[in-house]
Amino acid sequence: MKSGSRAEYEQNRDTIFLENYNLADTQQRKNKDIPEGGAKGTLLLRLRNQDEVREAFVSYIDALLDLLLPRKDVLDLEGRQDILFLGPDERTAELMDFAALYAGRRKYKYWKAFTTGKSPTIGGIPHDMFGMTTAGVHEYVLAVLEKLGLKEEALTKVQTGGPDGDLGSNEILMSKDRTIAVVDGSGVLYDPKGLNREELARLARERVMVDRFDRKLLSKNGFYVGVKDRDARLPDGTVVHNGEVFRNTFHFNPLAKADLFVPCGGRPGAVNITNWRQLLDEQGKPKFRVIVEGANLFITEDARLRLEEHGVVLVKDASANKGGVTSSSLEVYASLALSDEEFQKHMVVGADGKISAFRKRYVEQILAIIRANARAEFELMWREHQAHQVPLALLSNRISERINATADAMAASALVKDFKLRRKVLTQCTPAALLELVGIENIMARVPENYLDALVATTVATRFIYGRGLAANEVDFYGFIAELERSA
Repeated sequence: MKSGSRAEYEQNRDTIFLENYNLADTQQRKNKDIPEGGAKGTLLLRLRNQDEVREAFVSYIDALLDLLLPRKDVLDLEGRQDILFLGPDERTAELMDFAALYAGRRKYKYWKAFTTGKSPTIGGIPHDMFGMTTAGVHEYVLAVLEKLGLKEEALTKVQTGGPDGDLGSNEILMSKDRTIAVVDGSGVLYDPKGLNREELARLARERVMVDRFDRKLLSKNGFYVGVKDRDARLPDGTVVHNGEVFRNTFHFNPLAKADLFVPCGGRPGAVNITNWRQLLDEQGKPKFRVIVEGANLFITEDARLRLEEHGVVLVKDASANKGGVTSSSLEVYASLALSDEEFQKHMVVGADGKISAFRKRYVEQILAIIRANARAEFELMWREHQAHQVPLALLSNRISERINATADAMAASALVKDFKLRRKVLTQCTPAALLELVGIENIMARVPENYLDALVATTVATRFIYGRGLAANEVDFYGFIAELERSA
């Protein structure tokens, strides 16, 4: 976490623990579809060390490996092997390669799986290259629009998080709406007639901010205001005294009114209990009919509930933003299941840029799983919402809690060790490309037992809850397991 001033540093220092706790809580809810548990690590750079992101991360990785690797001078009271998997996040995506390779140099057995979102040249599957996180977010957008009988091409949209980032760039490239505003680190780009799609796509492909947008393509009422601008005059005569404040609060501005709002970036708690009413117009009606929260914690829980009370269809982050972790999990799975020779041959993209048929197919299957998981959760939420009028935000929490609790109970039971059931579940949940290449026997022999335990437990829990619903009880679970065992 970086700080631009002494005041910001002190604010970050005072809130970093709570922010990290909230991010970890969201991560645990988000990870309901995968065997890996949710956690979060946050590094706060001292004010005089703002340019030492890499140095801080290296020290962090070194300390984690000290804990993971066995040492004769450390007493292990649990006697079990711990495995950690790190995923890319703010300012760390470009450091995933280093961490995995460094873990390999330190002789960590599972170094290939230590980090995810790595470069293809070392067998990784970068989230941004394939739009893994955005695939889940956008699937929720499409699912909501289907239920409301709306066509994406006819909608207006406001987006925070620009074309220079993973979520923002891929949202631009995947969507077909009429985007009227994009807000990013450089400032605010706005056009009530809709921003030129070709130009937005160019920025997204080049991964640059909206300050590089060709202003000649704006209509007479369009504008760009940069964060460093002072006393800028908008086409309607309004004077923006401070461009940074304008950027930070533009989602509250009367101009930011659209059918759809997709936060793909922004600080946690940008919309909270003290300011949520600013997302209503002068008549008290929502400025956005649909909000799909791509950015983590952009809206606080109490603000989500108030907005839903006023008619907003809102999908929270723990549901919408889970595509990236699914991709990371399946990258881990391949790293654990493939031998070193198989990994080099089928996952690594060589200097010639040649991509194996397995890798192409595996990536396609990851995207299909991300979309399927998003649809499965949304359909359950929507059914429960329609039947009981429970807010979607609360239903998202309940689904995560039920799945996690069921998975924990399953993992602690003898069921997870039942050979026939275990083999059946692993055969069902393993992507076909990996299953055909490696075979179920090799998967069961190579992948660590505790990982397979968690994978079996999570697969059973998600399929049971998504399929049978939140009202399903112990008797229903017994019947579900009995069906699995019969089919095995």
